[in-house]
Amino acid sequence: MYPLKFQPLFQERIWGGTRLKNVLGKAQPADLAGKPVGESWELADLPAGTVKADSKGAAADGSLSSVIANGLWKGKTLHEVLGEEAEGTRQKAEGLMGAVALKNGRFPLLIKFLDAQTDLSVQVHPNEAYCARHPDAHLKSEAWYVLHAEPGAKIYKGVKAGVDAAAFRAALQNGAVEPLLNAIPVRAGDCHYLKSGTVHALGAGILAAEVQTPSDTTFRVFDWNRLGPDGKPRALHVEQAMEVIDFGPAAADTRQGGGSRLVSCDYFTMDRISLAGGQERPIAAGEPVVLIATQGQGVIHCEGSGPTAFTRGDTLLLPANMNGGRINAISDCGWLEARLPQ
Repeated sequence: MYPLKFQPLFQERIWGGTRLKNVLGKAQPADLAGKPVGESWELADLPAGTVKADSKGAAADGSLSSVIANGLWKGKTLHEVLGEEAEGTRQKAEGLMGAVALKNGRFPLLIKFLDAQTDLSVQVHPNEAYCARHPDAHLKSEAWYVLHAEPGAKIYKGVKAGVDAAAFRAALQNGAVEPLLNAIPVRAGDCHYLKSGTVHALGAGILAAEVQTPSDTTFRVFDWNRLGPDGKPRALHVEQAMEVIDFGPAAADTRQGGGSRLVSCDYFTMDRISLAGGQERPIAAGEPVVLIATQGQGVIHCEGSGPTAFTRGDTLLLPANMNGGRINAISDCGWLEARLPQ
């Protein structure tokens, strides 16, 4: 087994900008030249009926799976590799996950980069109880790791103490929602966990890495009284949102320092790792690890495969049975490691 790299899928968004290209150095397709690019889907394996119509890369049935960009499985989707049944290949596919279970036959994480040139809508994602009542909805809990933040940048996370459903609904009706939201200044290196049910918005001037459960279900509850590309207000999902918003305190944030563990929840953990140029770090086998490069350059070595280079902005999936793995830092480098419950 070897480190898997993937072909990013870039998504045009009304709130997007140019930082995926200008800061992370990502080459974008010609058809998006001059357009606001808000998302790069780095690693995805979403089931049928999950992906919304305005997202590129989806199959006709609304599924989406990242295409592998290197090695033996180059050109295949992650879902195809995970589902390999042919003689001589099943063992390799099972070795990708180790003891970690798939979710409905799919990889249980979705990894993105987000570039907010302007504020995203105020939104919320459904919890388990809502999804149990509505099979077309898919639970979404997520974490943002800030890669770049302009001076004064902030996120909105949860509502202020004392705000209840009645007060929030009244604010929606008069278009004055911002005073009810927790506005949190951010800088590069900050991390925020957004449990399903947390009303939130990524603020203008932020480039972030996002680790989340595999879902594209979003309930837009307020859009800053702005118009969409067609000159009309974008659709809102107020009733769905009000059914799932948690009006209690939001999860605490993780700022710079304080150890490597950034997030630990029911769905994934996320750690921040750094390595000085010229140093080496072993990679423990036994479980799949998603590596999201946030700084510098490095090379991954393992048994039975040639070296795999990575640089800032790359996302790799390190298989569970990748033996003899080690990372050599070409320059001072840093990355996030996302892991799944076993």
